[in-house]
Amino acid sequence: MQRFLFVICCFLSVQSLAQKNNAAWQGKKCAVVLTYDDAIDQHLDNAVPVLDSLKLKATFYITAFSTSMQKRLNDWKKLAAKGYELGNHTLYHPCDASMSGRSWVQPENDLSKYTVKRMENEMRMTNLFLQSLDGKTKRTFAFTCGDMKIGDSSFINGMKKDFVAARAVRNEMHTINEVDLYNIDCYVVNNNSFEEMKQWVDKAMQSNSLLVILFHGVGGGNALNVSLDDHRKILSYIKQHQKDIYVAPMLEMAEHIAAWQKVSLK
Repeated sequence: MQRFLFVICCFLSVQSLAQKNNAAWQGKKCAVVLTYDDAIDQHLDNAVPVLDSLKLKATFYITAFSTSMQKRLNDWKKLAAKGYELGNHTLYHPCDASMSGRSWVQPENDLSKYTVKRMENEMRMTNLFLQSLDGKTKRTFAFTCGDMKIGDSSFINGMKKDFVAARAVRNEMHTINEVDLYNIDCYVVNNNSFEEMKQWVDKAMQSNSLLVILFHGVGGGNALNVSLDDHRKILSYIKQHQKDIYVAPMLEMAEHIAAWQKVSLK
């Protein structure tokens, strides 16, 4: 009898933990945020039609002076009107050229030559630009090239009043109480197959975690690419499992996480 009661108690304990974890993500097993970086034509032409067809909302991290933004400003403005989030991905996309493999960085966009004040000014200017497109004042940020410091100085520390959250680029996922809102991890798509990306989603559901997926090229436009077929397949897979996956743009997700952590981490 004691052994039977022990087994029942263990079962109820596991069940209670699962219910608590699911409650964290609006009653679902996990959360997914779809993000697209750099504001390129392929996002408008290839990604958005699939998102629209599946009724999924994503976050587009905008580099304000990108070629696509210069040529297709009205298309990007329409995107915001459709309910997609326009996130801040800086004015000129500076990256630290002093790091290995960064020979492609133009001298004028070398983050290692910036001052923290210059970076703050350009980030705030990008916020104003995005506000002119969507009328919103709440914003999330994505670190360019994952670079979070200028020299030894973190520039996001002085910008926390300007942003609800900031996304980094490490391939990790975390439960809701483990998420650092100013260093949110993501899985970077680099010519990954549908099967590989599916494993990320499955892992998130199994571990009750937040999965942020970062796309650059979609059917071209960037060496960090996903094929059109694999892009459609992974979005369709997420849609098919939406009863178990809380899908939302980064701003909505970050506000949900902040509210949850405020209560549960007291």
